[in-house]
Amino acid sequence: MTASVVGLLREALGDRVDTTEAALEAVRADKSGHAARGHALAVVHAENVEDVQAVLRIAHATGTPVVPRGAGTGLAGGANAGDGRIALSLARMNRILEVRPDDLLAVVEPGIVNADLNAELARQGAWWAPDPASRAISTVGGNIATGAGGLLCAKYGVVRDAVLGVDVVLADGELVRLGHRSVKGVTGLDLTSLMIGSEGTLGVVVGATLKLRRLVAGQTHTLTASFADVRAAAAGAAAVTASGVQPAIMELMDAASLAAVHALLSLPAPTGRESLLTVQTDGPTAADDAAQIAQVLEGAAGRVRLAADEAEGEALLQMRRSLHPAMERLGTTLIEDVSVPRSALPAMFDEIVRIERDYGLTIPTVAHAGDGNLHPNFVFQGPEVPDVVWRAADDLFRSALRLGGTLTGEHGIGVLKRRWLRDELGARQWELQRDIKRVFDPTGILNPGVVFAD
Repeated sequence: MTASVVGLLREALGDRVDTTEAALEAVRADKSGHAARGHALAVVHAENVEDVQAVLRIAHATGTPVVPRGAGTGLAGGANAGDGRIALSLARMNRILEVRPDDLLAVVEPGIVNADLNAELARQGAWWAPDPASRAISTVGGNIATGAGGLLCAKYGVVRDAVLGVDVVLADGELVRLGHRSVKGVTGLDLTSLMIGSEGTLGVVVGATLKLRRLVAGQTHTLTASFADVRAAAAGAAAVTASGVQPAIMELMDAASLAAVHALLSLPAPTGRESLLTVQTDGPTAADDAAQIAQVLEGAAGRVRLAADEAEGEALLQMRRSLHPAMERLGTTLIEDVSVPRSALPAMFDEIVRIERDYGLTIPTVAHAGDGNLHPNFVFQGPEVPDVVWRAADDLFRSALRLGGTLTGEHGIGVLKRRWLRDELGARQWELQRDIKRVFDPTGILNPGVVFAD
């Protein structure tokens, strides 16, 4: 069967089918540190919609699982291809097909990199708001697959808020166009939103109509506030939210994550349990907003520093964007992703401190403090996640749920969190979602085992 599937792929797609050892090894893992068992049958480097359709038709006819993949920057193991699977790479489908500044929309292929897209849009006075920390290497298709967010989501929302429509190849190879180009559109069920965050389990996104924004006028203003400990920093963030002033970015780094980044960037080591809040404002009122936020943070016992200009502000934000490489220097990292109501942020940090104590771990944690999304990092040595880490993660997930939160704010479920999905959804909703997958993928070839465990 293996030879016949690869033969069919080669017959239809020629040298776009890659079976080299390096290619098969590369698609086993993503940035989560998790790797699939074994190796895929082949990696197909699709260059157009017809290539994707050809792969799905062959997969449908032979019952072969397909794993769609972008840049491999995911953090939940959702695009890892192992034994018996076809890895379908969309990275070469990276064109911007249309930009309409008058309608504030763009039509793109899934392999376009976030930073490349916005560099082009800026020339036309527009931008696409989702801003993951991996924006320099992550793709729009991957962002859509996982429902990504990023640093700017507190003010500008996440991917779900910035997509008008998607073109999708279904499990049998048929192309469907979902959504609309108009600002409003409520005809029928919202299948576009259903696709966002579906992690390749319902169809393969081959195009997207994106909702753009005009470039924000004026200069950004950035400030940092140092606090004695992480709870005080979280309380400071909650005070900013309660004040009604809207920052574009509000990021929190605890002592362990701050120390790791300082070491990576060769900066002086922070003192004690110092934690850092980094805030950026934008728009015509940016200076006044920054001044008000500084006042709030000083009132919350923060030691505030205002960046002298935009360049210094970007340097301060680079510290936050450097977290992942800083963690990689420490060992293998399980980067988690829970969200709680913003008012519960201090309580969630209390839970993380308790879990560190109870399990004898250090859990460097950063947070998109503007929307209550935390990223605790479990660092260990070797390829396998130790049992103590899974037990601590289980405790952490259940703590987030008790506080009214959710298992994932932007990374998705993938394979790493599927065992907890029923705990959040409840049995009936879990069954409904499984039933929806079966409607789109009746033979179960689309990313099997991702999101929904058997």
